Amino acid sequence: MQKTEMQVVFSTLKIRLPLDEDRINDRFVQHLSIYNKTKNEYNGSMMKTIREFLEEQINEQLIQAVVSGRRTGEGPSKVKLRPVELKGKIFYQASMTEGPKVYHKNYSREEMITYLEHAMEEFRQLQVTGRSQDGSILISKKGKATIKTKHHETTQNEKVKIAPHNRVKQYILKEGTAAPFLVDLGVMTKDGKIVASRYDKFRQINRFLEFIRDILPKLPKDREITILDFGCGKSYLTFAMYYYLRELEGFDVNIIGLDLKEDVIRHCSELARSYGYDKLHFYQGDIAGYEGVSSVDMVVTLHACDTATDFALAKAVEWGAQVILSVPCCQHELNRQIRNETLQPIMRYGILKERMAALITDGLRAELLESKGYDTQLLEFIDMEHTPKNILIRAVKTGKKKSRDSFADSMKALHVNPTLDRLLYPDESASQKGE
Repeated sequence: MQKTEMQVVFSTLKIRLPLDEDRINDRFVQHLSIYNKTKNEYNGSMMKTIREFLEEQINEQLIQAVVSGRRTGEGPSKVKLRPVELKGKIFYQASMTEGPKVYHKNYSREEMITYLEHAMEEFRQLQVTGRSQDGSILISKKGKATIKTKHHETTQNEKVKIAPHNRVKQYILKEGTAAPFLVDLGVMTKDGKIVASRYDKFRQINRFLEFIRDILPKLPKDREITILDFGCGKSYLTFAMYYYLRELEGFDVNIIGLDLKEDVIRHCSELARSYGYDKLHFYQGDIAGYEGVSSVDMVVTLHACDTATDFALAKAVEWGAQVILSVPCCQHELNRQIRNETLQPIMRYGILKERMAALITDGLRAELLESKGYDTQLLEFIDMEHTPKNILIRAVKTGKKKSRDSFADSMKALHVNPTLDRLLYPDESASQKGE
């Protein structure tokens, strides 16, 4: 007996035929639809070329695509793709991971399809996530491509919300608004454009201002606030701080910049006068001996060498500063003192001992500030003069004093006697030294 098309299909799908003829017809229509959809998707996936797959997947429905598993050659280990909007047009941004770095490049749709087509000669797999469908390409060791597509039960014409290209960081000092001190420092042009070779400085200045923005609620706005900046140097940050707090945030600030170099002070004073910054003053001197004010709201000290940082921190505590921002550098004191038998196998290497001593110094400084009623954070910062990443100590006065016991235990275990401890606790340090 020859089988009808209905019987062939039902046999293939392993469906048991019901006796009722109407039910047979209903089940036939339902399962034939499933069968055809499954067959078409299977055949379509098998028959598509990589180019055809990419033509279908790379469009405004795309959410993300990831290329991974490099098979040959050198280059990125992984590439992430997403659609972005740039000047009203849709582009496809590739984020290429190569070692610790990530590079970004924007492509048109055709360029992206061509890029991915060539990329599959070097990578093992491509995973695509879209609004209406997902897909994947897997390349075997022999170079055979397995292509799969899965459709979603959604409206295919519904577009993905595409993020604007400029997930660009919103800087406090914005390009297009010329700040006079940035123009004179060569960071900006007169029409507010960032000089390409100085973009890192522009970014670093903004990063410093972000540290200040975080603590603005701790500063009073109903009176003049006094800020002392020791080691102001060329004053990139001193001028930026004044401009930000006074011009952009509306604080009544009086900023005092101290530095040991006479020519630096003279130059900065001339610039402040030319800008009309009547509450920005520069003086030659050391913070430890400065007696020009009786109280200070915020103390800033950047790359004060070795124990100069300790004298600045001690002075800030003496003044009752509400906020302290300090970036220490050239820390030698504990490197000469530190001893610990357990750590000796590590500290016998000079460079490791030097770095450990610097980190321990800042850690102990943070502990001491907390013992004086400050909430202290150690943050990463790249300053103006040095490319290596430094630590910024940010301390905000809370009045809640932490026990000094853990500090004393660390000091004993490491056989160190830091300057800041002697300055903040002269009597206790003297008694410990005598033990």
